[in-house]
Amino acid sequence: MQVAVITGAGSGIGRAVAVELAGRGWSLVLAGRRQDALEETARLAGGGLPVPTDVADPASVAALFAAAKDEYGRVDLLFNNAGTNTPAVPFETLPPEDLATVIATNLTGPIFCAQAAVAMMKAQDPQGGRIINNGSVSAYGPRPHSLAYTASKHGITGLTKSLILDCRDFGIAVSQIDIGNAATARTDRMSQGVPQANGTTAIESRMDVGLLARQVADLAVMPLEVMVPFLTIMPRTMPLYGRG
Repeated sequence: MQVAVITGAGSGIGRAVAVELAGRGWSLVLAGRRQDALEETARLAGGGLPVPTDVADPASVAALFAAAKDEYGRVDLLFNNAGTNTPAVPFETLPPEDLATVIATNLTGPIFCAQAAVAMMKAQDPQGGRIINNGSVSAYGPRPHSLAYTASKHGITGLTKSLILDCRDFGIAVSQIDIGNAATARTDRMSQGVPQANGTTAIESRMDVGLLARQVADLAVMPLEVMVPFLTIMPRTMPLYGRG
């Protein structure tokens, strides 16, 4: 039995990854803010343990991993996927509370989850596991007026590099997947046109979220002796290169 903890599992990328992993025989621990959304993911995946979680709250994260241990006895994969964003505004007008929310959810939360996962993976027998961080292509190529999100995703790259270093002696493999426009509700606006780095507005292509889910699952099943530190997946015609 292999056990995956998926944050942001109530919708979008997290839900797609949960369904894909379940199809490959994984047991699931589904984390997110809304119980009803997690239960829907569990239904679509054919099973899974829904655990309502606020990743920005260390006590909530501790309860998540305690539930995983109580139910399954171990964790083999953390997909660090929970995230949020703010409206696109000039950075000098970004409300402090919006900045704090994005950093807490997109960066501090994944750090809390990684801490809990690493502690559990070090202690379990057999030792080890895998962490996959959802970095986003904004980890190296910002969109206009995206200060909070871009800074948080650059921080995820720092988290990934630190985990690679600090976990290498404990059988824990770490990857970051930098995702372009996956076709989820969050990217519906891409089909209406979004601001570009050159000041224009343009419609952007999106990719089937199922393709992305399969890529995450392929990373998850690699032997722990091997890891892919960074991987980018995006639509071929997405205008990433040239914006940063």
